[in-house]
Amino acid sequence: MAKGTAKRKFDIMMKTSDGVVIVREDVCRDVVKDRDAYVAVEGVFAAMAAGDAVNFPVVREAIGHADALYGFKSGFDRAGMALGVKSGGYWPQNMANSGISNHQSSVFLFDPDTGRLQAIIGGNYLTAVRTAAAAAVSISHLARPDASILGIMGAGHQSVFQLRAALQRRQFSKILGWNRSADALPRLAKLADEYAIPFEAVTPDAMTQADVIITITSSHQPLLMADHVSPGTHLVCMGTDTKGKQEIDPALFSIGTSFTDEVAQSVTIGEAQHAIATGLINEAAIVPIGRVINKDHAGRTSDDEITIFDGTGVGLQDLALASVAMRRAVEAGSATTVSF
Repeated sequence: MAKGTAKRKFDIMMKTSDGVVIVREDVCRDVVKDRDAYVAVEGVFAAMAAGDAVNFPVVREAIGHADALYGFKSGFDRAGMALGVKSGGYWPQNMANSGISNHQSSVFLFDPDTGRLQAIIGGNYLTAVRTAAAAAVSISHLARPDASILGIMGAGHQSVFQLRAALQRRQFSKILGWNRSADALPRLAKLADEYAIPFEAVTPDAMTQADVIITITSSHQPLLMADHVSPGTHLVCMGTDTKGKQEIDPALFSIGTSFTDEVAQSVTIGEAQHAIATGLINEAAIVPIGRVINKDHAGRTSDDEITIFDGTGVGLQDLALASVAMRRAVEAGSATTVSF
């Protein structure tokens, strides 16, 4: 059966069903793989740049309890017919206190034609793979084709997803890793060993060797300075998604070319917020990566150009991947449907 025909039949089935589909976290892991995330996220970025998808304003606040940040990301992808919201946030004491992930979220999908609730889907795994996929999309479209040394700053839970996704985009010959606490670096070294790639623990100034540098920390001050970055490097800034967070020297924005998932978030809650606040760049200098994907922007224009991807994380990424999880789980018979 053709893919389009199968999708239409699935959509009709969902519209005529009187139940709500539940997809558990473990099921998401079984039915959604890295390649699915890459294709979904790349498609979302392209749809946003073409005006076929809109990401609604983010709500993200400290709740005044358990040091938690809680919020909503929502949007509508007309191209993919995905409407919904991801609700969740960050509870920094979870792992230490109860052994569960510090990041907690769920995705709710609605029928765009009627507004009826279609599905509730575990969002923790999907958030991890879609975040890594966004970084991978930027590497595919912006890193030099001959990039061979990968640097990664941060060795938390998300770093493994980031590293694995990056290794599927380029044939890296060496990985440089830094973390505030070196005790966490073995998780990255283990993954590098699985790919038979040498891994070296370094200090931030050694990142001058890297052709691609991923930052994935929760820092509130710059860790990667301008003199740590060599000409031609592609920076992938994935940790800053809240006002006040910061991973890189704002001066890098004045010497590099800036790209992002969504400009409105980049200048308010993304890495670019600091360069904007100090007047180093203006909003017009930041390019949605979807324009590069759609061939409306050249992207990298020289081997010496420093490119920066400010990955703030948009709700449309979650909705696109949740839609894949819903469809795959229903087709595999691993979803649960309840009356509602």
